[in-house]
Amino acid sequence: MKAFLHNKRAMSGAAILLFFVLLALFAPLIVPYSPNNILLAPMLPPSVHHLFGTTPQGQDIFSQLIYGTRDTLLVSVCTGLLIAFVQLFMGIFSGYVGGWVDSVLNTVTNVFLVLPALPLLIVLSAYIPAQDKNIFSIIIILTVAGWASGAKVLRSQAISLRDRTFIEAARMSGEGRTRIVLFNVVPNMFGILAANFFGAALYALAFYVLLQFLGLGNILDISWGTMLYDALQYSAYLLKEWVYLLAPGVCIVLLGTGFGLLNFGVDEVADPRLRRN
Repeated sequence: MKAFLHNKRAMSGAAILLFFVLLALFAPLIVPYSPNNILLAPMLPPSVHHLFGTTPQGQDIFSQLIYGTRDTLLVSVCTGLLIAFVQLFMGIFSGYVGGWVDSVLNTVTNVFLVLPALPLLIVLSAYIPAQDKNIFSIIIILTVAGWASGAKVLRSQAISLRDRTFIEAARMSGEGRTRIVLFNVVPNMFGILAANFFGAALYALAFYVLLQFLGLGNILDISWGTMLYDALQYSAYLLKEWVYLLAPGVCIVLLGTGFGLLNFGVDEVADPRLRRN
């Protein structure tokens, strides 16, 4: 923990993530209008009453931006956690158990590894009925398309750990296989697991926004991706409504930077060789 607190990249990323978490939690107290409230005057310029102006439909852009933090952050974090869990099971149990279990799980991992993520996401999203498209379904398809690469890394690490002295000592003391994995193998791979989580959250952020922007998510949700989708549909760039495009774009870049800095920071803490002199 001390090394993490003294890592500038990790702390910078944590500060950015905390900022967006606070925005999501206190959104009802921050925004002056409901994000779906249709105002009388569309395309108002930025002012004291409307910090970023209004959309071509007359909605307050600032309110949509703040509320959009909620769904975007929720999908990113939940997908990162679910991917980390799948990677933990598929990678560590495959590498440690070995034998036919490793052969089966490694074959499944290799199949998903060669499938390109974006086309797979587009196909899966297209086949989900419109009435069933929600945050939960998006999290599932993002997990299906994005777990394989991290599982391969964890498998190789588990293989390198299973013959270590402390693992042999645990076996000789009569500990079961599951207990050894949970209490001996997993704690020694916490740094990799944490880095995989932040990497998966960054992946989820990028592809969730992309799916929403392409209209393959639920376009009725309030998120940064749907803001970009609406901006495209109403030709905001032709109407010179640049704030409608730039506001969610800047937030996406900032949150992605936060996840990326945390990813690099955790890597540096876990492996001192990566630290800069």
